[in-house]
Amino acid sequence: MHHGPLYRLWHYARPHRSRIVAAVVWSVANKAMDIAPPFLIGMAVDVVVRREDSFLASFGIADPRTQLIVLATITFVVWALESLFEYLQSLAWRNLAQTVQHDVRIDTYSHVQGLEVGYFESRRSGDLMAVLNDDVNQLERFLDIGANEVIQLVTTVVLIGIAFFVIAPSVAWLAFIPVPIIIWGSFRFQRRIEPRYAAVREQAASINSLLANNLGGIATIKAFTAEPRESMRVTVESDRYRTANADAIRLSSAFSPLIRVAILVGFTATLVWGGFLALDGSLSVGLYSVMVFLTQRLLWPLTRLGQTFDLYQRAMASSRRIFEVLDTEPRLVDGPGDPRPIRGSLALNAVTFSYTDGYPVLRDVTIDIPAGETTAFVGPTGSGKTTLIKLLLRFYDPDSGIVALDGTDLRHLQRPWLRSGIALVSQDVFLFHGTVAENIAYGRPNASETEIRVAAEMAEAHEFIAMLPQGYATIIGERGQKLSGGQRQRLSIARALVTDSPILLLDEATSAVDNETEAAIQRSLARVAHNRTVVVIAHRLSTIRHADRIYVVSDGSVIESGTHAALLDHPGIYRSLWNVQTGVAVDEADMRRST
Repeated sequence: MHHGPLYRLWHYARPHRSRIVAAVVWSVANKAMDIAPPFLIGMAVDVVVRREDSFLASFGIADPRTQLIVLATITFVVWALESLFEYLQSLAWRNLAQTVQHDVRIDTYSHVQGLEVGYFESRRSGDLMAVLNDDVNQLERFLDIGANEVIQLVTTVVLIGIAFFVIAPSVAWLAFIPVPIIIWGSFRFQRRIEPRYAAVREQAASINSLLANNLGGIATIKAFTAEPRESMRVTVESDRYRTANADAIRLSSAFSPLIRVAILVGFTATLVWGGFLALDGSLSVGLYSVMVFLTQRLLWPLTRLGQTFDLYQRAMASSRRIFEVLDTEPRLVDGPGDPRPIRGSLALNAVTFSYTDGYPVLRDVTIDIPAGETTAFVGPTGSGKTTLIKLLLRFYDPDSGIVALDGTDLRHLQRPWLRSGIALVSQDVFLFHGTVAENIAYGRPNASETEIRVAAEMAEAHEFIAMLPQGYATIIGERGQKLSGGQRQRLSIARALVTDSPILLLDEATSAVDNETEAAIQRSLARVAHNRTVVVIAHRLSTIRHADRIYVVSDGSVIESGTHAALLDHPGIYRSLWNVQTGVAVDEADMRRST
């Protein structure tokens, strides 16, 4: 059962209960001091009108001039205290807002990070950015301003209510006439504006996604001179966001003027009825002044209810989106497996897998990958090779069949332990913003400088790193855009080698490099293959001809398997691919044409 967003936010605030109590105390004290001036003005009027018979005179201060000086001193103290309490409440609420915002963001990010890869592949990253950034900020804005305003409003109603019923019970009820109307109107307003703010947050996520996507693909946009078209798409999305906001603004802007009309009724009723009592002599002039000022103090803050509800509704719309992410259950659950030394044998037993129901990518695949050997997979694009890697890393579970490490089903193992024993070199090398050394040591941050350098030398990356402006301390920008494809690939291999994992997965590691770089990568792989289980996926067959066993995958099934020599010995997909890639097929076609 999932509770409402407000209840769940309270769960985040609970550890900071003492700070919340302090913030509430400062808010109440600030409002109490804020309400004091009308009483002081009333007392001043009382002194001027009744002189020696005034309220202050009953405390033994007979001289009216002395009474006014005493009043002035009290006023000074009250204003000073009000300023102090305002500073303290602002400090307390704003820091509390930052703390809760921090906790919510870290919780949401940690939860998202724990979800399976499939969640990210089916959701736009801009959407998640909007939740982790914009939505969390909306929440912080409400906690920063709104919580204090609600407390001060309640304080105002309670303190002034008590004062009213003490001063002039016969008139008090008039001042309170608008309050139930305002509260009823506020709840109606809240119900109507809720779906509008939900639409605003959805649209905010949409524009965020588009902007993140476009900034990531700026080179492609420029290459195809698509700038005007993309500007148009952003304009359309931004306009939708503006329209969604306009819809909410139309309703929220009408709230304050309507509230003011209700307030006007209460204020004029008190003004007239209290005035009649003062004229009849049943209410002193000083108390009448206090009452008129207090009515204004009571009702005026209610006009801000609209803005407070506005902040509240925006925050609730955002909170719902945050908790929606937090409520996403991970589909993959860790098994209880005890971490033990990895020997490195992998196996797929009758594995069928599909990303979308009814469209299998792998069909009844059985593969044996012995420990310490190099096993290669080749086949046309879309045949399911990369999916094999995702299953071995347990990014996904198979629909049927078993993926096993050292004879144990991966579902019975703990994923962090499993992945710490596997190093991946992907075709799409992701480098983080940071130094070259930090990127190489990403899988093992405590690696020494020597270990980083040895890994770089084995990956034949040391030479080009040494030529960079600050060597290993050179900052490489986001995604490593200032490096060539081959350089990025070599860093990726060095990153995998530093971990010293018993299993090495290479997914199209040489697809984006030239022949010279490929030869360098080949040499480094030959050096590191000893005592490791190496799984290679390749387009270029020259990369894998020394593999202990080669599997040919086509349309989700294993068609052929054997060593390079054995596969060349009989006609099949492998031999025809080899002939095409080595130019034999082209030479034969030329010969046929020339005869």
